[in-house]
Amino acid sequence: MTGAIQPLRIAVIEGDGIGPEVTREAIRAADAAAAIDGVSFEWRKFPWGSDYYFEHGRMAPADYLDTLAEFDAILLGAVGHPSVQDHITLNGLLLPIRRRFDQYVCLRPSYLYPGTQSPLRDKEPGSIDILVFRENTEGEYANVGGRLYQQTDADVAIQTSVFTRRGCERIIRAAFESAAKRPRRKIASITKSNAQGYGMVLWDECFDKVAAEFPGVSTESLLIDRAVMEFVRRPESFDVVVASNLFGDILTDLGAIIVGSMGLAASANIDPTRRSPSMFEPVHGSAPDITGQGIANPLAAILSAAMMLDHLRLETSAARVNSAVKQLLARVDGPKPPDLGGSGRTEDIGSAIVELINASK
Repeated sequence: MTGAIQPLRIAVIEGDGIGPEVTREAIRAADAAAAIDGVSFEWRKFPWGSDYYFEHGRMAPADYLDTLAEFDAILLGAVGHPSVQDHITLNGLLLPIRRRFDQYVCLRPSYLYPGTQSPLRDKEPGSIDILVFRENTEGEYANVGGRLYQQTDADVAIQTSVFTRRGCERIIRAAFESAAKRPRRKIASITKSNAQGYGMVLWDECFDKVAAEFPGVSTESLLIDRAVMEFVRRPESFDVVVASNLFGDILTDLGAIIVGSMGLAASANIDPTRRSPSMFEPVHGSAPDITGQGIANPLAAILSAAMMLDHLRLETSAARVNSAVKQLLARVDGPKPPDLGGSGRTEDIGSAIVELINASK
């Protein structure tokens, strides 16, 4: 897509910790790539996150979801602060966005780039290429339950997972549709139906039903404990993986590590219907221990911006960003982030990416 008349409107939530640092470089990369193809963005930043919480007692204004609904996409940095409990940051900002805008597809790729060392022995570049479809609006993160007799010896907490046929089938079908377009045409379902005899049994039933619609895609079903083991033992065997909210979250953290670093872990929270804005964010956290030091790895944020470009049908622009990241990591010279064995600073890595993008004209 080229030659857009009006700039695309992107809401930016830089958030906490290193969020502003890595988001800044993601915006630079997206601007550079899109400009070559005649597209521009209108970036609007919102000061929501833990600092907003300290001042107002909430992570964002009461009407923040209505505000976000007016944008073409959302770019997020990171949220989290040592002084704010994680359930407050997650339920006060991110999960309501995913639910309100029905971003039921969470895409998280794990790819072993040239020039990047896996902690696993003898893994060749490109040999690990996993795309995880994580269900993003229900399951174990549905936040259904309650507390009784809090702060007493009789304290009771009930946390209920929610699995619906609609929710299971639509994420599984999205994963199959992707697998059918990839060269290996393989998909693995992650379950725990031996112990979770209701929700995950429904999941398995939905997987079998949808699988019948895609006879050309080979399948396997793995219990989550075995899947974690196989991600380490035989990561090359995985292609597309579909998992529940919690299982997908766990597996993609592991997937990031086996390809080198959380600093390469990009993600997209997508509403496939495009009725609502989708949200793009690096998987890593706010990293308060390195905030302000200029050493944060911006590549996960940059790769997330590339996923945003692709979703906005700017496929050529997305390809420019992805190619620049691949070239930078493959180079012997040039800046690389500390988490990948280099000493490059955040801004220098971002500048190198922009230079490579501009060289692709």
